[in-house]
Amino acid sequence: MKEYVIGIDVGTQGVRVALIGVDGAVEASVSTPFKLTAAAREEQSPLMWWEHTLHALKTIRQQTSNRIKADQIKAIATTSTSGTVIPIDSQGEPIHSALMYSDKRSAEQGVYCRSLAKKHQPDGFTAYSASCGLPKILWFVQHFPDEAARIHRWIHAADFITGKLSGVFHITDYTNALKTGYDVSHYRWPTYLSDQLIPAQWLQEVAPSGTVIGQLQDDLAHNLQLAKLPVVVGLTDGCASQMASGAIQPGDWNTTIGTTMVIKGVTKTAIIDPTDSIYCHRHPEGFWMPGGASNTGADWVSTDFEASELAALNSHAAQLIPTSYLTWPLKQQGERFPFVAPQARGFSTAGLSREQQFTASMEGVAYMERYAYETIEKLSREHIQAVFTAGGASNSDTWLRIRSSVLNKPIHKSAESSGVLGAAICAASKTVFNTVTEAVQAMVHREKTIEPERVLAEQYEENYHQFIQTLISKQYLATC
Repeated sequence: MKEYVIGIDVGTQGVRVALIGVDGAVEASVSTPFKLTAAAREEQSPLMWWEHTLHALKTIRQQTSNRIKADQIKAIATTSTSGTVIPIDSQGEPIHSALMYSDKRSAEQGVYCRSLAKKHQPDGFTAYSASCGLPKILWFVQHFPDEAARIHRWIHAADFITGKLSGVFHITDYTNALKTGYDVSHYRWPTYLSDQLIPAQWLQEVAPSGTVIGQLQDDLAHNLQLAKLPVVVGLTDGCASQMASGAIQPGDWNTTIGTTMVIKGVTKTAIIDPTDSIYCHRHPEGFWMPGGASNTGADWVSTDFEASELAALNSHAAQLIPTSYLTWPLKQQGERFPFVAPQARGFSTAGLSREQQFTASMEGVAYMERYAYETIEKLSREHIQAVFTAGGASNSDTWLRIRSSVLNKPIHKSAESSGVLGAAICAASKTVFNTVTEAVQAMVHREKTIEPERVLAEQYEENYHQFIQTLISKQYLATC
């Protein structure tokens, strides 16, 4: 009988749950959006996440139980946002709402954590900011001392769903623990954390993504028409998308363009970036997963254009490329990768039509992607042969053509490159398969490869260097 796993992806705006075959085929998928308040960028209710997750799981089983037996489903795992943290009591109940990765109130604590890390662990993760878990914990303790006195442990967003499934809240994984201060080089919590920042008992045990940490609780197994299947410790959403793209072995690199642009790869040794714009996760098999997240992404698509006009805009763009316009569609102040420039603001050639603006914006993101990979090659001293891709932007054939020609590299697009597939791969990696590499090879299928077009690549070469010179002239980027 065919075997399946369940992947859960808890995002900022909703939950997606999918039942996926160990051959990578999506058997059933349910998405449930959240009803969010204006404060949702700072705090969200973990119990709301669980309510939506439970509803999606029930719906999945209602849709599939007549043809898929409970014992055919072999494991379950969750992915969610990196840097989101929750204080819980001894029963696993939230003491306070989750502090979201996008909550900027802990900026001052981020600066303090960065200074301590550079002093005590300069060869480890030092890129602390308001988007990281550790500064959020410090901020909470300073602002809610009465609630802090009741804390049993701090956990991450994916850990809460994993805990509700299994009853096990005290274990997390390498990718979630990184921004809470875990030393992925030596597999330990640094002593300076408990000596100077937070009690050691608040910190979780840490295991590789894919590790089985428990079983589905009896009542859930009964209510969901499932066996007491293994519950697997998950991973962050960015790492899940990387796995789902197929970039899992040393030398593989992936670009995920959603709201932001996230670039991640696999190397045999850690990449040390003095600017902290690139940092390294730990691969479940011991390799390194360096990467960075840019504020430049595809958010401009939804803010500047209507969904109903995207098909026509993409069609027009296919006829317009390459343009000579220089546009950087940065929708907020400041950039963090592939260079750090807190004063940066987006720019564009004046007087463009909507079609020209749309096209030039796609080109501008591609120029940033190329600069990122050039930076990575300099730091790693490794040549990148091809790029795997995921995220909403990978659904635009025109944008894929632009990116491949700007990069002058082939781009591999997977048939299903979502975070929920990454969670399913994680679930299968040590239950059905022996390693995450085996799981990726079995479950990820390449939809197509886009090769650079010689004429486009030649024209984009000049445009790219003009774009970089513009960044230099605005003092966003140092002289190359």
